[in-house]
Amino acid sequence: MKSSLRFGLLLVLILVVGIVVNAWSYLGEAHVERKNLKDFPQSIGTWQKTGNDRILDDETMKVLRANDYLLRDFRKPAGPIANLYVGYYATQRSGATYHSPLNCLPGSGWTLSEPGKATIPLADGTSFIANKYVIQNGEDKNLMIYWYQGRGRNVASEYWGKVYTVLDSVRLRRSDGAMVRVIVPFTDSEAAAQQAAVEFASAASTVLPEYVP
Repeated sequence: MKSSLRFGLLLVLILVVGIVVNAWSYLGEAHVERKNLKDFPQSIGTWQKTGNDRILDDETMKVLRANDYLLRDFRKPAGPIANLYVGYYATQRSGATYHSPLNCLPGSGWTLSEPGKATIPLADGTSFIANKYVIQNGEDKNLMIYWYQGRGRNVASEYWGKVYTVLDSVRLRRSDGAMVRVIVPFTDSEAAAQQAAVEFASAASTVLPEYVP
């Protein structure tokens, strides 16, 4: 009797999962209203856009497969430059997904060291954790922080970012998201570079949800 009950429950569970998966495939990705990254503000707090937005070449875009991206420098008056990269994916169901800098940068000649975490404060009094690395290519030395953003979350862990994507695909019919990266060169010390990177990330995070909802 117990075996029959367990079998029946298992059969019902399989049927429910099958219905959910088929409905998920049929309905597709939910439509999300967002602004294009090319319209990202040129002024964020005391940070001002400097130079032109950088355009990635076709070969790079074939690898990234991002639906939208931004690669722009900002500078504080008499202060450091912060380079912002946002790579947005409207859906990750097709296999296109954000690329971790840990995989991309070494192939371009960068070495990564001093891994750690950085706390990014938000305007509402909350905060989130981002990844932190010192990156170097020859004499060029920078402080990098990055995180994964989308569907109302800011996540440092690539693993948990994938887990949340799967859960939100079922719950919200959404798998959109972005990788956000901030790089600040060493002009004084690592501590000064990290302070500037965190300050800029905090300022950028106040408007990012309009572009990465």
